[in-house]
Amino acid sequence: MYEGPVQDLIDELGRLPGVGPKSAQRIAFHLLAAEPADIGRLQDALQKVKDGVVFCDICGNVSEQATCRICRDARRDPQKVCVVEEPKDVLAIERTREFKGRYHVLGGALDPLSGIGPDQLRIRELLGRIGSQDVTEVILATDPNTEGEATATYLIRLLRDFPGLTVTRLASGLPMGGDLEFADELTLTRALSGRRAV
Repeated sequence: MYEGPVQDLIDELGRLPGVGPKSAQRIAFHLLAAEPADIGRLQDALQKVKDGVVFCDICGNVSEQATCRICRDARRDPQKVCVVEEPKDVLAIERTREFKGRYHVLGGALDPLSGIGPDQLRIRELLGRIGSQDVTEVILATDPNTEGEATATYLIRLLRDFPGLTVTRLASGLPMGGDLEFADELTLTRALSGRRAV
């Protein structure tokens, strides 16, 4: 335990996702040794994020304007909507340069134990988009974990009643460069059930 502001900083940093007590301590002492100009830039960046970043009115992605750049891009296919949990998932799919449609960010995944139900996610907005726009395919790209699977299953039940709508799910299986002996049973099961002709 350190005195006053140093311990307060370590505690606050430790509340960030993925930052444990040791990492929080290292970051805090790095900031203590940093130049005032570096600290000023960090403060400015944090303030700009809080003041200048909003969520897109259409898809829920982070944006500097009411509508994000992807939703404003006329070259994107509005008939294909990829549903993801978080804005960071949009970036992951965009890095592949394979998807040319639009996105819908749910803002999380169903997790009843944490109090996250359908009303806490942007599911109503997704249904509104599909009902009012000419969407022909919804790609469910939720995480391949318990919450992501529950969310995808829930959405499949809701979306099956839309006429002419194809609902697909991202394939899951073995990572490139991985060894079969190190794959867990669930991953191997999905890889086998999702196999395709070559």
